[in-house]
Amino acid sequence: MKKILIANRGEISKRIIATCNEFGIKTVAIYSDADKELPYVKEATSSYRIGEPPVPKSYMKSEEIINVATREKVDAIHPGYGFLSESAQFARKVENAGIHFVGPNASIIELMGDKVAARKAMEEAGVPSVPGSKDAIQTIEEACSLANEIGYPVMLKASGGGGGIGMQKCINEVELMKVYQSTKHRAKAYFGNDEVFVEKYIENGRHIEVQLFSDEEGNVVHLFERDCSIQRRNQKVIEESPSPFLSAETREKMFDAAIKAAKHVQYVNAGTIEFIVDENEQFYFLEMNTRLQVEHRVTEMLTGIDLVKWQLLIANGERLPLTQEEIPKHGHAMEFRLYAEDPITFTPSPGKLKVFYTPEEEGVIIDAAYQAGNTVTPFYDPLIAKVIIHANTRREVIVKSKAYFDKVKIEGIKTNVPLFKSILKDKDFIEGNYHTGFLQNKSIVG
Repeated sequence: MKKILIANRGEISKRIIATCNEFGIKTVAIYSDADKELPYVKEATSSYRIGEPPVPKSYMKSEEIINVATREKVDAIHPGYGFLSESAQFARKVENAGIHFVGPNASIIELMGDKVAARKAMEEAGVPSVPGSKDAIQTIEEACSLANEIGYPVMLKASGGGGGIGMQKCINEVELMKVYQSTKHRAKAYFGNDEVFVEKYIENGRHIEVQLFSDEEGNVVHLFERDCSIQRRNQKVIEESPSPFLSAETREKMFDAAIKAAKHVQYVNAGTIEFIVDENEQFYFLEMNTRLQVEHRVTEMLTGIDLVKWQLLIANGERLPLTQEEIPKHGHAMEFRLYAEDPITFTPSPGKLKVFYTPEEEGVIIDAAYQAGNTVTPFYDPLIAKVIIHANTRREVIVKSKAYFDKVKIEGIKTNVPLFKSILKDKDFIEGNYHTGFLQNKSIVG
């Protein structure tokens, strides 16, 4: 590959550009009016204005993006994550234009993007799924009947999407009836599909995912797990690997299940199988993300493998560079998602970054979407940077992280740095004793 268009923005575009630069691949960036001064726009070989700030008028304009790619004669389009990365329609358009799509083919994206269909596929593969709907729920009466059958609390979920959007925990029938229609409307608005399903809510569950890679010859490997249980509003805040919760036996069973799932659907390229794990270490399939994950850097720190490089190699038809036995693993890593938001209410805090200081240190990677002087606008996710920290042991990572966030200086907007500091001092977190309800159950910032 000689030239790639990145159909995204911010830190992930910057991240992909870095790998492409290392291998002499030219890059084409796209940007909205709100992003024209961001670092990634200037770091790409060339860049194109794609439209106005609202997402539908810029980063979701698939036809215009493909037109730019065609004019630039790129070899491939890398979708990053979010936006068009899990759009089967976009992947199909890219393929029809004779351009490599850096990811699985459109039919796999379509299958795994429909949560009900994905559950069925996993059951066929012998991968355990959370008790719940076999098909999309058609009526509120059907939802209530199924919820009573499997027992409250339950989760009402949008079939067409994830990322914490279109998910509602219901502790009784009154609550389920209250949120049923609003969840369907939200699903329609965000995913173009108002289908919903019901599944059992796993109390005190851990959200643990397995990073997979597979090539066109059917070879599949895992690159270990990431524990993503520190969440607010069903969205990840801190991820780490290895998980401090899993036993060696459960870990291996989870790896086997993830590989079995990928082989069953004939998956190709980078993908992640997400599991919910109960207090007894019984794990259940949640979903498959058919793209690079925000938290992929955790795995890179643990293994020393450039996952974007692997994506490009496989998109170019090459074999996996390593066998399972050859994949290294060293130490412990954590990723902190640095958001422009109030650390207590989690409401976005857009504004100008007057000071943005994140010191360079050994064993620390900063994937920043912005630099001092840039403005964080209200049009996109409030993620301003990811801080990834590696050391020999989990305890060492925690000590190193505490010291690092004492040095970080950000002025002009609110951020969740105070939240990180509170979590890193919390006894339960230090002991690895946490689950997805951790932030809801504690007054963590004080």
